[in-house]
Amino acid sequence: MRTGIIAAGTWLADLIKFIPYYPAPGNLVSIEKEEVGLGGCAHNVLMDLAKLQSGLPLYAAGCIGKDAYGDLILKTVMEQRINAKYLCQLSSVPTSYTDVMVAKAGTTRTFFHNRGANAEFGIEYIDQIDVPAKIFHLGYLLLLDKLEEPDKFYQLKAARVFHELQQKGYETSVDVVSEESDRFRNVLLPCLPYINYLVINEVEAGSCYGVSLRGDNGEILLDQVRLVAVDLMKAGVNTLCCIHFPEGGYALHRSGEEGFCPSYKIQSNEIVSTVGAGDAFCAGVLYAAHEGLGLKDTLRFANALAHFNLLHATCCGGAPRLKEVYDFIKVNKI
Repeated sequence: MRTGIIAAGTWLADLIKFIPYYPAPGNLVSIEKEEVGLGGCAHNVLMDLAKLQSGLPLYAAGCIGKDAYGDLILKTVMEQRINAKYLCQLSSVPTSYTDVMVAKAGTTRTFFHNRGANAEFGIEYIDQIDVPAKIFHLGYLLLLDKLEEPDKFYQLKAARVFHELQQKGYETSVDVVSEESDRFRNVLLPCLPYINYLVINEVEAGSCYGVSLRGDNGEILLDQVRLVAVDLMKAGVNTLCCIHFPEGGYALHRSGEEGFCPSYKIQSNEIVSTVGAGDAFCAGVLYAAHEGLGLKDTLRFANALAHFNLLHATCCGGAPRLKEVYDFIKVNKI
């Protein structure tokens, strides 16, 4: 019987800079504080899962540089007792990094990214992976250049990868990065017939169909969220589609079961940063899926992990233990 979760894809250093506001082009703003953290989809999801201390077997895969940041990533992974056999250090390219600009008390963030070693992670690395994990999570698409190359049968190589992973016995999960481009639909949709769990935010979900899931006043449009989730399921998602946003999370199961859970209450002055909240939510969904939690409990668990994340500047600094999560959920009813 398969057990555990493998997360593969992006690994990077987050160079976080706090600014009071975004300057107009050509103008200057002072950096008030700086922090360095590690990030990337695979890193963030695995760290959030590891810090739960649930005993779940965890596996890492991807490409990092043979440099100081790469060494730090490898050291951090091994300290959390995550299997790093398929985390490859390359001497030809640097570890990927992102300059993260955080403004307005942590509520606005923008990313400037150097693709580095992540761009080298392709099918030749994934084909070598052989672990007894139940769920194989891959992300972020749109930052993994080799997986976005065309494929004659599957349209792009990422779709081929997901199909082959399912044939090997994995349940598959994908995450994508929020990006202002017209590539979004062309990269994600061909993968959906080979995806068990799709966890994306409202901007990413809307980008699949060229629509906004917010109204004229910025309010989330839950009816529109549901319609997009239905379309994503029709496009091929096998098991569960989750769309998350600051106000909460919506989920639609292949069985037709659906649900919405609001976010746990938090004051704006309590939010340190939102930089890893989406990955924390995703980690919560994957843990819940692995453990067979019901749909509403899945959303509560994912919302709780995202809530804890908001209290820390780095991607995973606020990650709680499993007991803390359940104690929090018990006290804070939603």
